[in-house]
Amino acid sequence: MNMLDLGDVRLHYRVDGPDDGATVVFANSLGTDLRLWDPILPYLPEGLRIIRYDKRGHGLSSCPPHPYSMGALVTDAERLLDHLDVRECVFVGLSIGGMIAQGLAVKRLDLIRAMVLSNTAAKIGTPDIWSERIRDVEKGGIERLADAVMERWFSRSFRATPALELWRNMLTRQEDVGYIGCSAAISGTDFYTATASLRLPTLGIAGAEDGSTPPDLVRETVDLIPGSQFHIIRKAGHLPCVEQPEEYGAILTRFLREVGHV
Repeated sequence: MNMLDLGDVRLHYRVDGPDDGATVVFANSLGTDLRLWDPILPYLPEGLRIIRYDKRGHGLSSCPPHPYSMGALVTDAERLLDHLDVRECVFVGLSIGGMIAQGLAVKRLDLIRAMVLSNTAAKIGTPDIWSERIRDVEKGGIERLADAVMERWFSRSFRATPALELWRNMLTRQEDVGYIGCSAAISGTDFYTATASLRLPTLGIAGAEDGSTPPDLVRETVDLIPGSQFHIIRKAGHLPCVEQPEEYGAILTRFLREVGHV
């Protein structure tokens, strides 16, 4: 385990694979930590340098006072990659992680040669929706939202399995302050114009049963970038890397090969 002190926040990150391997960076969703990506790792090519991290207010990273801005989250990722001497990585972002990917690509295209926008959008929800969720967490903690979040995150069949408890526990054990802070960042973000200016290889991934970022929303964002690809994973919700890790890994591996990253 590693911790990077950026002054206003300390980021927990993990690096797996050889130092000279092609770099793939993963940024996870609201309410999860870097373990979100564990299920797909066995299905990725050997020899990659895999970087994962907990965004501010999540996992083992520190939890500054809320609210957070998307600019701060993008800068956190930028400073982490600069610290690790990353250039021309493939950046995989899911949900808020996909928003971070879009913002970072606009700001520092030297860091990213290609990106994967998974279960995300240029704009997610409305300020009213996020204000209501923030009020609920302020009143009753993340536990107050947990059951509704599980319905949006996972397909009906997955919710009937014992594995659901693992992900519900991960959600409810995040910091309330961190969840509120990142919710505020999502609420204030509209990347439609910025993302439409991007010109880099992009893969969009959606879950057919995603209740947070439905396939049409993901496709709308990915279509802003000329030449992008789009793939729907069946029998999966907001976290297809959890529900269908083998297929997710295969899709990602094919994209890495197409962009010459393996």
